[in-house]
Amino acid sequence: MNTRVSHPVDKTTALQMKFADGVLVLQGDLLIGVVEDLIAQQGQAETIDLSGVTQLDTAGAWAVVTLERRMKAAGATPEITGATPLQSDLIETLRQNMPETEINAAPRISIADRLERVGRYAVTSFQKTIEIIGFLGRVVATIAGLSIRPNRIRWTAIVHHMQQVGLNAVPIVSLMAFLIGVVLAFQGAAQLRQFGAEVFVVDLIAISILRELGILLTAIIVAGRSGSAFTAAIGSMKMREEVDAMRTLGLDPVEVLVVPRVIALIIMLPVLGIIANFAGLIGGALMSWIELGVSPGVFQSRLVSNTGVEHLFVGLIKAPFFALIIAIVGCFEGLQVKGNAESLGHLTSTSVVLAIFLVIAADALFSIFFAVLGV
Repeated sequence: MNTRVSHPVDKTTALQMKFADGVLVLQGDLLIGVVEDLIAQQGQAETIDLSGVTQLDTAGAWAVVTLERRMKAAGATPEITGATPLQSDLIETLRQNMPETEINAAPRISIADRLERVGRYAVTSFQKTIEIIGFLGRVVATIAGLSIRPNRIRWTAIVHHMQQVGLNAVPIVSLMAFLIGVVLAFQGAAQLRQFGAEVFVVDLIAISILRELGILLTAIIVAGRSGSAFTAAIGSMKMREEVDAMRTLGLDPVEVLVVPRVIALIIMLPVLGIIANFAGLIGGALMSWIELGVSPGVFQSRLVSNTGVEHLFVGLIKAPFFALIIAIVGCFEGLQVKGNAESLGHLTSTSVVLAIFLVIAADALFSIFFAVLGV
């Protein structure tokens, strides 16, 4: 809207402003180009005289109304006089359609508000933890029930998910573990060379990969790859109301959707961990041969003689627990999806972050546990 109202005068003059005895007199063209000058006016007046205004557009009328409201807020009671009927109608239209008050600035967040946010987040996290534990109990009870009635186990779905989470993940897991072995050997060689103890790089690589890095990094990759896939698949079914349709048909979504994924991941993550261990050791042996001149034969003999099999077992014992965490979190978040794509995307990213966090936390607890046992 760019209405322009003018006196029937055939001339154009620049806007002039002058104060006289509490009267703000405006003369000339009150158009969009001079609005800033009028808004910058700081004086107080009892009357705004528009009798000398030859042209008035929408921006000028807005400036007049804004100036009037600012003077009222300062305690004055200005009156607009001298306007033609058309100018008065335009000013009144602006006055009725402009908001009564300006948008307030965002309030400052106090320490109490921050503490309240922390408290709300803590309560929400605690409630979610209880819900996940309850969901875990439901899954375990369902698996126990299926063990009594094995004819209800969906073997086809389990094999399908074993391929998805296990076989299809072998390339990326192997490549990751190989590169980790290479990096460990290279960095270890750089440090141990200073003390003439290059041969101990074999022990460094073996213990690091077999006890910690092999299974931990594999679980992190699986959490990002398969955990997100679980959430996205179940969440998509939830959005299309397929989960509700299952319940209507008398099918348990946990038995049909969750249990096959949990069992498949529990079976396949230890297998992926073993593959990652071999790939990491091969990468470490290759870099040791290139960087330190440690031949594959020497690497193998030192690996067998100085690295106990308990290191391998320590890493593999963690695998089923990591798999259970990843599968439970991924499926739980998928069942929380609402009927929109935004919810699906948010909960998919949440499941990945939460699963990785819980896997690392569980690994820390296992490390403390084995340290206490002296393993």
